Amino acid sequence: MPLLEIEDLRTYFSTDAGTVRAVDGVSFEVEEGETVGIVGESGCGKTVTSLSIMGLVPDPPGRVMTGSSIRLRGRELVGLGKNEIRRIRGNEIAIVFQEPLTSLNPVFTVGNQIHEALVLHRKLGRSDARRVAIELLKEVGIPEPDQRFSEYPHQLSGGMQQRVMIAMALSCEPDLLIADEPTTALDVTIQAQILELLADLKDRRGMAVLLITHDLGVIAEVCNRVLVMYAGQIVESGTVEEIFLRPQHPYTEGLLTSLPRISAAGARLRTIHGAVPDPASWPEGCRFASRCSHAWDRCMATMPLLLQSDGEGSGHSARCWLQDLPLSRKDQKGTRAPP
Repeated sequence: MPLLEIEDLRTYFSTDAGTVRAVDGVSFEVEEGETVGIVGESGCGKTVTSLSIMGLVPDPPGRVMTGSSIRLRGRELVGLGKNEIRRIRGNEIAIVFQEPLTSLNPVFTVGNQIHEALVLHRKLGRSDARRVAIELLKEVGIPEPDQRFSEYPHQLSGGMQQRVMIAMALSCEPDLLIADEPTTALDVTIQAQILELLADLKDRRGMAVLLITHDLGVIAEVCNRVLVMYAGQIVESGTVEEIFLRPQHPYTEGLLTSLPRISAAGARLRTIHGAVPDPASWPEGCRFASRCSHAWDRCMATMPLLLQSDGEGSGHSARCWLQDLPLSRKDQKGTRAPP
Protein backbone atom coordinates (compact mmCIF):
# COMPACT_ATOMS: atom_id res chain seq x y z
CA MET A 1 0.00 0.00 0.00
CA PRO A 2 1.41 3.45 -0.92
CA LEU A 3 2.05 5.89 1.90
CA LEU A 4 0.03 8.63 0.18
CA GLU A 5 -2.63 8.19 -2.49
CA ILE A 6 -4.18 11.19 -4.25
CA GLU A 7 -7.11 10.44 -6.55
CA ASP A 8 -8.98 12.98 -8.68
CA LEU A 9 -8.07 15.89 -6.40
CA ARG A 10 -10.05 18.99 -7.30
CA THR A 11 -9.55 22.20 -5.31
CA TYR A 12 -11.60 25.19 -6.44
CA PHE A 13 -11.77 28.82 -5.33
CA SER A 14 -14.74 31.17 -5.55
CA THR A 15 -13.70 34.60 -6.86
CA ASP A 16 -15.34 37.66 -8.37
CA ALA A 17 -14.20 36.37 -11.77
CA GLY A 18 -15.93 33.03 -11.24
CA THR A 19 -14.84 29.63 -9.98
CA VAL A 20 -11.10 29.12 -10.32
CA ARG A 21 -10.23 25.43 -10.76
CA ALA A 22 -6.72 25.68 -9.30
CA VAL A 23 -6.23 21.91 -9.01
CA ASP A 24 -8.41 19.99 -11.42
CA GLY A 25 -8.26 16.21 -11.37
CA VAL A 26 -4.80 15.41 -9.96
CA SER A 27 -3.93 11.79 -9.11
CA PHE A 28 -0.61 10.33 -7.91
CA GLU A 29 0.99 8.16 -5.25
CA VAL A 30 4.00 8.46 -2.94
CA GLU A 31 5.62 5.27 -1.69
CA GLU A 32 7.33 4.81 1.68
CA GLY A 33 10.80 6.38 1.68
CA GLU A 34 10.41 7.82 -1.83
CA THR A 35 11.20 11.34 -3.02
CA VAL A 36 8.64 12.60 -5.53
CA GLY A 37 9.06 15.97 -7.21
CA ILE A 38 6.27 18.20 -8.51
CA VAL A 39 7.58 20.71 -11.05
CA GLY A 40 5.86 23.45 -13.00
CA GLU A 41 5.68 27.19 -13.46
CA SER A 42 4.13 29.57 -10.93
CA GLY A 43 0.35 29.25 -10.74
CA CYS A 44 0.14 25.70 -12.05
CA GLY A 45 -1.34 24.32 -8.80
CA LYS A 46 1.70 22.88 -7.02
CA THR A 47 1.27 24.75 -3.74
CA VAL A 48 -2.51 24.36 -3.71
CA THR A 49 -1.96 20.59 -4.03
CA SER A 50 0.28 20.62 -0.95
CA LEU A 51 -2.17 22.78 1.02
CA SER A 52 -4.99 20.39 0.09
CA ILE A 53 -3.00 17.44 1.43
CA MET A 54 -2.33 19.31 4.68
CA GLY A 55 -5.93 20.45 5.07
CA LEU A 56 -4.84 24.10 4.95
CA VAL A 57 -6.96 25.38 2.06
CA PRO A 58 -8.86 28.42 3.41
CA ASP A 59 -12.60 27.75 3.31
CA PRO A 60 -14.00 30.10 2.09
CA PRO A 61 -13.00 30.93 -0.61
CA GLY A 62 -11.43 27.55 -1.42
CA ARG A 63 -12.59 24.01 -0.92
CA VAL A 64 -11.60 20.46 -1.82
CA MET A 65 -14.46 19.22 -3.98
CA THR A 66 -16.66 16.18 -3.33
CA GLY A 67 -15.22 13.11 -5.04
CA SER A 68 -11.61 14.06 -4.30
CA SER A 69 -9.63 11.51 -2.31
CA ILE A 70 -6.49 11.95 -0.18
CA ARG A 71 -5.52 8.74 1.62
CA LEU A 72 -2.66 8.34 4.07
CA ARG A 73 -1.87 4.65 4.54
CA GLY A 74 -5.40 3.93 3.33
CA ARG A 75 -7.11 6.40 5.68
CA GLU A 76 -9.25 9.01 3.93
CA LEU A 77 -8.35 12.56 4.95
CA VAL A 78 -10.93 14.46 2.92
CA GLY A 79 -13.88 15.22 5.16
CA LEU A 80 -12.09 14.75 8.48
CA GLY A 81 -12.94 17.21 11.24
CA LYS A 82 -10.54 19.99 12.18
CA ASN A 83 -9.35 18.24 15.34
CA GLU A 84 -8.68 14.98 13.53
CA ILE A 85 -6.76 16.62 10.69
CA ARG A 86 -4.80 18.68 13.24
CA ARG A 87 -3.63 15.46 14.91
CA ILE A 88 -2.39 14.13 11.57
CA ARG A 89 -0.80 17.43 10.54
CA GLY A 90 2.66 17.54 12.06
CA ASN A 91 2.58 14.04 13.53
CA GLU A 92 2.25 12.13 10.24
CA ILE A 93 2.58 14.78 7.53
CA ALA A 94 4.66 17.94 7.91
CA ILE A 95 5.39 20.82 5.56
CA VAL A 96 8.26 23.24 5.01
CA PHE A 97 7.12 26.47 3.33
CA GLN A 98 9.14 28.48 0.85
CA GLU A 99 9.52 31.71 2.87
CA PRO A 100 10.85 30.84 6.35
CA LEU A 101 10.84 34.43 7.61
CA THR A 102 7.11 34.76 6.92
CA SER A 103 6.41 31.34 8.48
CA LEU A 104 8.37 31.90 11.69
CA ASN A 105 6.83 34.11 14.36
CA PRO A 106 9.14 37.15 14.73
CA VAL A 107 8.29 37.76 18.42
CA PHE A 108 9.25 34.28 19.67
CA THR A 109 12.67 32.67 19.74
CA VAL A 110 13.29 29.80 17.33
CA GLY A 111 13.71 27.46 20.28
CA ASN A 112 10.36 28.48 21.69
CA GLN A 113 8.64 27.71 18.37
CA ILE A 114 10.15 24.22 18.11
CA HIS A 115 9.55 23.69 21.82
CA GLU A 116 5.84 24.52 21.41
CA ALA A 117 5.38 21.89 18.68
CA LEU A 118 7.01 19.23 20.85
CA VAL A 119 4.82 20.05 23.86
CA LEU A 120 1.58 20.16 21.87
CA HIS A 121 2.10 17.16 19.59
CA ARG A 122 4.43 14.83 21.48
CA LYS A 123 3.25 15.82 24.97
CA LEU A 124 6.83 16.27 26.24
CA GLY A 125 7.62 18.10 29.44
CA ARG A 126 9.30 21.47 29.13
CA SER A 127 12.80 20.29 29.98
CA ASP A 128 12.57 17.26 27.64
CA ALA A 129 11.15 19.47 24.89
CA ARG A 130 14.08 21.87 25.22
CA ARG A 131 16.57 19.00 25.03
CA VAL A 132 14.91 17.51 21.93
CA ALA A 133 14.66 20.94 20.27
CA ILE A 134 18.39 21.53 20.72
CA GLU A 135 19.09 18.04 19.32
CA LEU A 136 16.94 18.87 16.29
CA LEU A 137 18.79 22.13 15.70
CA LYS A 138 22.03 20.20 15.82
CA GLU A 139 20.66 17.50 13.48
CA VAL A 140 19.78 20.04 10.79
CA GLY A 141 23.29 21.48 10.89
CA ILE A 142 22.86 24.64 12.93
CA PRO A 143 26.11 25.49 14.77
CA GLU A 144 26.01 26.29 18.49
CA PRO A 145 22.41 25.03 18.84
CA ASP A 146 22.24 25.98 22.54
CA GLN A 147 22.83 29.62 21.64
CA ARG A 148 20.59 29.57 18.54
CA PHE A 149 17.75 28.16 20.65
CA SER A 150 17.43 31.56 22.37
CA GLU A 151 17.73 33.71 19.24
CA TYR A 152 14.96 35.30 17.19
CA PRO A 153 14.33 34.55 13.48
CA HIS A 154 15.66 37.93 12.30
CA GLN A 155 19.02 37.13 13.91
CA LEU A 156 19.54 34.16 11.56
CA SER A 157 20.48 34.04 7.91
CA GLY A 158 18.01 32.79 5.30
CA GLY A 159 19.68 29.40 5.19
CA MET A 160 19.58 29.10 8.97
CA GLN A 161 15.91 30.09 9.03
CA GLN A 162 15.12 27.35 6.54
CA ARG A 163 17.01 24.83 8.68
CA VAL A 164 14.89 25.91 11.65
CA MET A 165 11.75 25.30 9.57
CA ILE A 166 13.02 21.84 8.70
CA ALA A 167 13.75 21.15 12.38
CA MET A 168 10.19 22.18 13.27
CA ALA A 169 8.79 19.93 10.54
CA LEU A 170 10.84 16.99 11.80
CA SER A 171 10.01 17.58 15.47
CA CYS A 172 7.08 15.16 15.46
CA GLU A 173 8.84 12.54 13.31
CA PRO A 174 6.44 12.61 10.32
CA ASP A 175 6.20 9.82 7.75
CA LEU A 176 5.87 12.34 4.90
CA LEU A 177 7.61 15.70 4.57
CA ILE A 178 6.26 18.17 2.02
CA ALA A 179 8.91 20.69 1.00
CA ASP A 180 7.32 23.59 -0.89
CA GLU A 181 10.03 25.51 -2.76
CA PRO A 182 12.48 25.00 0.13
CA THR A 183 15.39 26.70 -1.68
CA THR A 184 13.60 29.80 -2.99
CA ALA A 185 15.52 33.06 -2.42
CA LEU A 186 18.64 31.20 -1.24
CA ASP A 187 21.96 31.49 -3.05
CA VAL A 188 23.19 28.43 -4.94
CA THR A 189 25.65 27.33 -2.24
CA ILE A 190 22.99 27.38 0.48
CA GLN A 191 20.51 25.71 -1.91
CA ALA A 192 22.91 22.81 -2.35
CA GLN A 193 23.36 22.52 1.42
CA ILE A 194 19.58 22.47 2.06
CA LEU A 195 19.01 19.82 -0.63
CA GLU A 196 21.84 17.69 0.74
CA LEU A 197 20.35 18.06 4.23
CA LEU A 198 16.89 16.95 3.05
CA ALA A 199 18.34 13.92 1.24
CA ASP A 200 20.40 12.96 4.28
CA LEU A 201 17.48 13.33 6.70
CA LYS A 202 15.22 11.28 4.40
CA ASP A 203 17.73 8.43 4.33
CA ARG A 204 18.41 8.49 8.07
CA ARG A 205 14.77 8.78 9.12
CA GLY A 206 13.25 6.65 6.36
CA MET A 207 10.58 9.23 5.59
CA ALA A 208 9.07 10.07 2.20
CA VAL A 209 9.49 13.53 0.69
CA LEU A 210 7.17 15.41 -1.67
CA LEU A 211 9.32 18.16 -3.15
CA ILE A 212 7.55 21.06 -4.87
CA THR A 213 9.64 23.34 -7.06
CA HIS A 214 9.88 25.19 -10.37
CA ASP A 215 13.61 24.36 -10.59
CA LEU A 216 14.43 21.37 -12.80
CA GLY A 217 17.97 21.30 -11.42
CA VAL A 218 16.60 20.67 -7.92
CA ILE A 219 14.39 17.86 -9.28
CA ALA A 220 17.36 16.21 -11.00
CA GLU A 221 19.42 16.41 -7.82
CA VAL A 222 17.20 14.65 -5.29
CA CYS A 223 14.06 13.04 -6.76
CA ASN A 224 13.18 9.47 -7.73
CA ARG A 225 10.03 10.32 -9.69
CA VAL A 226 8.75 13.53 -11.25
CA LEU A 227 5.24 14.91 -11.78
CA VAL A 228 5.06 17.79 -14.28
CA MET A 229 2.08 20.10 -13.63
CA TYR A 230 0.50 22.58 -15.98
CA ALA A 231 -2.76 24.49 -15.61
CA GLY A 232 -4.00 22.53 -12.60
CA GLN A 233 -3.26 19.08 -14.04
CA ILE A 234 -0.43 16.56 -14.16
CA VAL A 235 0.70 16.49 -17.79
CA GLU A 236 3.59 14.03 -17.46
CA SER A 237 4.77 11.51 -14.89
CA GLY A 238 7.86 9.33 -14.83
CA THR A 239 11.27 8.69 -13.33
CA VAL A 240 13.90 11.43 -13.40
CA GLU A 241 15.71 9.61 -16.21
CA GLU A 242 12.53 9.26 -18.29
CA ILE A 243 11.54 12.90 -17.88
CA PHE A 244 14.97 14.36 -18.61
CA LEU A 245 16.10 11.96 -21.33
CA ARG A 246 12.78 11.05 -23.02
CA PRO A 247 10.22 13.81 -22.36
CA GLN A 248 6.89 12.99 -24.00
CA HIS A 249 4.74 16.06 -23.41
CA PRO A 250 5.43 19.24 -25.43
CA TYR A 251 5.29 21.32 -22.24
CA THR A 252 7.99 19.19 -20.60
CA GLU A 253 10.08 19.47 -23.76
CA GLY A 254 9.61 23.24 -23.65
CA LEU A 255 10.76 23.43 -20.02
CA LEU A 256 13.89 21.41 -20.77
CA THR A 257 14.84 23.30 -23.92
CA SER A 258 14.45 26.62 -22.08
CA LEU A 259 17.25 25.73 -19.65
CA PRO A 260 20.52 27.65 -20.19
CA ARG A 261 23.43 25.52 -21.36
CA ILE A 262 27.16 26.11 -21.00
CA SER A 263 27.69 24.89 -24.57
CA ALA A 264 25.41 27.68 -25.82
CA ALA A 265 26.94 30.54 -23.85
CA GLY A 266 25.80 33.89 -25.23
CA ALA A 267 22.94 32.38 -27.20
CA ARG A 268 19.39 33.63 -26.74
CA LEU A 269 17.36 31.45 -24.35
CA ARG A 270 14.45 29.55 -25.86
CA THR A 271 11.00 30.27 -24.44
CA ILE A 272 7.52 28.76 -24.54
CA HIS A 273 5.41 31.26 -26.47
CA GLY A 274 1.95 32.33 -25.33
CA ALA A 275 0.42 32.34 -21.85
CA VAL A 276 -1.38 29.97 -19.50
CA PRO A 277 -5.15 30.07 -20.11
CA ASP A 278 -7.51 31.65 -17.57
CA PRO A 279 -8.10 29.18 -14.69
CA ALA A 280 -11.66 30.49 -14.36
CA SER A 281 -12.42 29.26 -17.89
CA TRP A 282 -10.14 26.41 -18.88
CA PRO A 283 -10.50 25.36 -22.55
CA GLU A 284 -12.41 22.18 -23.41
CA GLY A 285 -9.44 20.47 -25.02
CA CYS A 286 -5.77 20.29 -24.08
CA ARG A 287 -4.85 23.26 -21.89
CA PHE A 288 -1.46 23.55 -23.58
CA ALA A 289 -2.84 23.42 -27.13
CA SER A 290 -2.73 27.18 -27.75
CA ARG A 291 1.02 27.18 -26.99
CA CYS A 292 1.91 23.87 -28.64
CA SER A 293 3.49 23.62 -32.10
CA HIS A 294 2.23 20.01 -32.39
CA ALA A 295 -1.44 20.76 -31.67
CA TRP A 296 -4.11 19.46 -34.06
CA ASP A 297 -7.92 19.34 -34.17
CA ARG A 298 -8.31 16.59 -31.57
CA CYS A 299 -6.19 18.57 -29.11
CA MET A 300 -8.46 21.59 -29.41
CA ALA A 301 -11.69 19.63 -29.02
CA THR A 302 -11.07 16.94 -26.40
CA MET A 303 -9.17 16.87 -23.11
CA PRO A 304 -6.35 14.30 -23.45
CA LEU A 305 -5.93 11.47 -20.98
CA LEU A 306 -2.73 10.47 -19.20
CA LEU A 307 -1.50 7.90 -21.72
CA GLN A 308 1.38 5.50 -21.11
CA SER A 309 4.32 6.34 -23.33
CA ASP A 310 6.53 3.25 -23.06
CA GLY A 311 4.07 0.41 -23.45
CA GLU A 312 1.72 -1.45 -21.12
CA GLY A 313 2.80 -1.46 -17.48
CA SER A 314 5.13 1.52 -17.88
CA GLY A 315 5.05 4.20 -15.21
CA HIS A 316 5.93 6.88 -17.75
CA SER A 317 2.81 8.68 -18.97
CA ALA A 318 1.87 11.96 -20.65
CA ARG A 319 -1.40 13.86 -21.03
CA CYS A 320 -1.07 14.23 -24.79
CA TRP A 321 -3.05 12.83 -27.72
CA LEU A 322 0.19 12.42 -29.65
CA GLN A 323 0.87 9.45 -27.36
CA ASP A 324 -2.11 7.82 -29.04
CA LEU A 325 -0.41 7.83 -32.45
CA PRO A 326 1.37 4.69 -33.77
CA LEU A 327 5.15 4.78 -33.61
CA SER A 328 5.27 5.01 -37.39
CA ARG A 329 3.81 8.54 -37.14
CA LYS A 330 6.64 9.77 -34.89
CA ASP A 331 9.92 10.80 -36.45
CA GLN A 332 13.30 9.36 -35.52
CA LYS A 333 14.25 12.30 -33.28
CA GLY A 334 11.21 11.91 -31.08
CA THR A 335 9.64 15.22 -32.19
CA ARG A 336 6.14 14.00 -32.72
CA ALA A 337 4.05 15.28 -35.58
CA PRO A 338 0.26 15.27 -35.80
CA PRO A 339 -1.53 13.27 -38.50
